[in-house]
Amino acid sequence: MGKADLHVHTSWGDGTASVRQILDRVDSETDLTVVAITDHDDLRAAYEAQELAGRYRVEIIPGAEITTLQGHLLALFLSKPVKMLRSLEWTIEAIHDQDGLCVAPHPLSWLTRSMGERAVRRVHRQLDGIEVLNPSLAGRVTAALNSETLQLAETGSSDAHHLLGVGSAFTEFPGSGASDFRAALKAKQTAAGGNFEWPREFAGVVSARTSYRWHKYIRRDLAS
Repeated sequence: MGKADLHVHTSWGDGTASVRQILDRVDSETDLTVVAITDHDDLRAAYEAQELAGRYRVEIIPGAEITTLQGHLLALFLSKPVKMLRSLEWTIEAIHDQDGLCVAPHPLSWLTRSMGERAVRRVHRQLDGIEVLNPSLAGRVTAALNSETLQLAETGSSDAHHLLGVGSAFTEFPGSGASDFRAALKAKQTAAGGNFEWPREFAGVVSARTSYRWHKYIRRDLAS
């Protein structure tokens, strides 16, 4: 059985750990077989992880957490950047056009830019999965909407912005590698697992870095 953490942030963005530190931890201190590097609207960390991947047993999924007009969207298996601040529909199409996968991260959360219930319902047939376990403060939402109505493939991810959080939540799937995960998500054969709470040591990391992130967003959008 494979195990993936599909939502990890690095110091290229608003995380506190470098790509190398994250991969070292995953390789030596977890039983993860796959990790997705998903900084906000930025693929530099994902590219670095791919370059380093040959030194580690874990497989890398390049991705990003894209900021859409209706909230964040987790994009996996990206080969090129996706523009931010477009509609959900436009963003999903742009991700699928490069053979990427779309997962709704921390849906319905009011603590960060998340998809609301109306938006999730509107695009759920276009989504490839939904994050039902996210131990960050932003992830304290119910999975009932998915189990009762949407019935999307479920994922669990740490949404780690600090090294200690990596692997605290995960997605289990048949097989072991990134291609196995991809097939399992498409077949709705994934299961979320892990803890619902981050360790105290880094519970405040996201809020502490918020001003930096939004300053970066504003500069990038004005330049595009």
